[in-house]
Order: sequence, then C-alpha cells, then structure tokens
Amino acid sequence: MAGDPSTDNGDQYSKLVGFVYVFNLIVGTGALTMPAAVQEAGWLLSSIVVVVLAFMSYLTLTFMTETMAISNAKFRFQKLVMRQSQESLTNHSVNLNERQPLLEDSGKEKELGPGGPSFEISNRIEMGVMASLYYNKVGLACFNLCMIIYLYGDLAIYAAAVPKSMRDVVCTYMKNDSHLHNSTLHDDDPCWPGVDSVNRMNAYRIFVAVFALLIGPFAFFNVQKTKYLQLMTSLARWISFILMVILGAIWLSSGKGTGHPPVAKLSGMPNLFGVCVYSFMCHHSLPSLITPIRNKSKLFTMLAGNYLLILVFYMILAFTAIFAVSKVDDLYTLNFRPHDEESLTSIVPFQYFLALFPVFTLSTNFPIITITLRNNFIAFFTMLLSRELPRSFRKIFCPLLSLLPPFAVALATNKVGFLVGITGSYAGAGIQYAIPATLVYFARKDILAIGRDYKHQSPFHHTFWVILTLTWTFVCISFVTVNHILDAN
Repeated sequence: MAGDPSTDNGDQYSKLVGFVYVFNLIVGTGALTMPAAVQEAGWLLSSIVVVVLAFMSYLTLTFMTETMAISNAKFRFQKLVMRQSQESLTNHSVNLNERQPLLEDSGKEKELGPGGPSFEISNRIEMGVMASLYYNKVGLACFNLCMIIYLYGDLAIYAAAVPKSMRDVVCTYMKNDSHLHNSTLHDDDPCWPGVDSVNRMNAYRIFVAVFALLIGPFAFFNVQKTKYLQLMTSLARWISFILMVILGAIWLSSGKGTGHPPVAKLSGMPNLFGVCVYSFMCHHSLPSLITPIRNKSKLFTMLAGNYLLILVFYMILAFTAIFAVSKVDDLYTLNFRPHDEESLTSIVPFQYFLALFPVFTLSTNFPIITITLRNNFIAFFTMLLSRELPRSFRKIFCPLLSLLPPFAVALATNKVGFLVGITGSYAGAGIQYAIPATLVYFARKDILAIGRDYKHQSPFHHTFWVILTLTWTFVCISFVTVNHILDAN
C-alpha cells in the first residue's frame, strides 16, 4: 500500500542545520563500539576497511536521494492526472475515445514544467512508501522483514547496553591484582566485595528486568520525542564524544598509553564490517532529514562532507582508544568507569557522566524504536492477511511481539559489540546496500525517469554502481557468514 507522501515536513531549516542533524543521527551507539572493533581487526586493516565502507555507505545514500526525487515526481504526476480527471468529469468532457491529450490545460503545463513533473524533493516519502511503489508483493515482504530484523537488533543492543552500563557503575568489586584491568572481570565474579550471592551477570539481568519494566510500557502508547529532549540528547552526545577524544589524547600525551594493537587481523573483519555498517547508517531516516532543507542545491556535496567529517571523527576516536589501553571494552564509555584503577580519567564526575552516557541517550530512543517496530508489524501483518487487524492484535500482541524478543536476547548475552556486529552484518547490510540499490534500479525504470537528466540524480548513475553494490553486499555477507561458521567450529 503506497499511500500518500507526507506533506507535513515540519519546520524547514538551512543546509547547515541539516548537516548537523545528519551527523547527530549517524554518530550514535555504533561509534561507541567502533574502537573495540578496530582494535580487534588491527589498525591498518581497519583504516582501509572503514574508508571503503564509508564510501559504499555514501554511494547508497545518493541512491536513496535519487529514489526520493523520482518518487516525488511520480506522486506529483499522479496528483495532476487525478485532478485532470476530476475536472473533466465535472465539466462533462470525458473523452471516451481517449484521443484528447492528457494534459491540455496551460495551468497543468505550468505545474508540470516544460520537461514534465518536477523532481524537487518537497514531500517526505519514507523508505516504506518507496518500497511499495517499486517492489512487488514478495519484494515488499522481504523489505518489511529486513526492517523488522534490523529494528529487533537495534532494540536488543539498547536493551543490553543500558543495563550493562548501569551494572558496571554500580558493581564495585575489583580483583586483588592491581595490574589487571577491570575488563578482565568475568560475569561470574561478585558484583560487590563480600557479597558472593549476586555475581555480575545476575546484577546485569536485574537491570535488564528493571529497564523492561520502566521503559517497556511505552510500546503500548504513542510517544514522540520533543524538540527539547532531542536538543538535550544531542548536547550530551557531543559533550561525551569530545570528552572521550580529549581524555584519550591527554592519556597518550602523558605517556600512559598501554595499547599495542596489531597491524592486521582477519579474524576481526566480520565484526568490524557489521559495526561499520551500523555506524554509518542513516538511510532509513534520510527522508525526514533532507526533505525539510530549504535550499537543496549541492545536496550531495553536503552529504559527502558529512561522511568525510564522520570518517575522520571515527578514526580519531578509535585511534586514541586503541593506543591508550590494552583492552578496549565493547562500549568504549566503560573504559572511563568508576572503581577502575586504569580508567582513562581520574576525575570522578567525568567517570560517572561517560559511564552513564548510554543510559541517558539510549533510554530516550528505546520507546521510539519500539513503537516504530510495532507499527512495522502492524503494516506487515495487514499486508500479509490483506485485511484490517483486530484491535487486540494491534494494541496488545504487536507491542508484546516488539518487546519480548529483544529483552530475551539481552537476558541471554551482554556482548554489545557482538550484537552490533550481527545486526549490521545482515539486516543493516540489507537496509544500507541491497534496498537502496534495488530501489534506485527500479525507480530509474519509471517512465518519468528514462532517458532524462533530472534534479538530485546520483553522480553514480551508471548501472555498474548498482551491480557493484549488490555484488559487494553478497560477498561481504558470505564472508561474514563463513567466518561465523568457522569460529563456531
């Protein structure tokens, strides 16, 4: 069901504000897991892979932008045709022999423009609407399934990251050997000195349960982030990342660095691939970000600048981390936690602020993603059954289906880096590579786009780039899968 694109695009903003919004959306949880993935794969190999993956992500971002432009033109044309038809019926001038030109009114020609409908991105057309425009029923089912799996992974990451951060702040047990880093603690170690009945894994699971009870009920309602909550979250994110870079640099400059990462380690590649895909992801939210931009000239230049800045930022964050400590935690913020003699800062307020950073930011995002997943389930089952769903199914079953699996995964494992790698390697690769490539391929076959140079056309408009992207996706997913199988054996 295609539906109409949203014309409620919110307040328009400048290209600079759009630049900041894209940066804020991309730089999130994935960035916190990037240093550990880089350390595991080696600094030289990681540098090459991250640059390649950043380029591939930008390539498919231009595909998404072009598909949005074609879809805008398509909806604009359909609306004019419907208006023409209604006016013809009103004037009793329907040409039953279909010999009358479709667009004979000069006003219509003005709206369409001399070269046909405008390709300006003025209406917000979400990825799901574009999928319904260009995919058949099987393709649409695969799209919905990919989105659902990705959102499940997102929620599982959040459901593990928040309790793990809380656990590592609250638990004060340290091993007697002062030279051991706190990351050498195991899940079966006590949470507090002298309290053997509660180990670290049990404490983590208690926090998972508390998090589920406090945040889970929001899945049954409609909740929207307020403007002020977004501003506070963005401010906390910027302060945290800048602090981590500065504190890591100070640690290195004072000669305290203990990190000796390998040059290259192929066994770390699968996790690095998944983390990078996850860390450069914004494709599913792109319509909401770039549609409100007032002046969309040189839009691809702005997006390229965004990716270049993010790439440099990721490398600075990762390199200060991997040379500062011998073992980077899967959430880099935990290398600044309290009760750790090798914490990268001795300033207690900084320790608590950075260690609890995922708790504040991820907790505000969790209800939004849960509601998005719930709505995807409703749309998926409605399409599958071709009928309206019962109210109890929509209001009770779909929210529970959105909540229970992620929390079950979180109870089973607290390996956030592993969850990010798996989510990015499979569902993330589908959303970032396969879906944009196939969407733009089918959109270019639309009669409005064939043989034309139109606004917001990707600089990678040759079919070669679509084939390259799909081949890249297949090779990467196959490589990751083979490595996971070999590791399991």
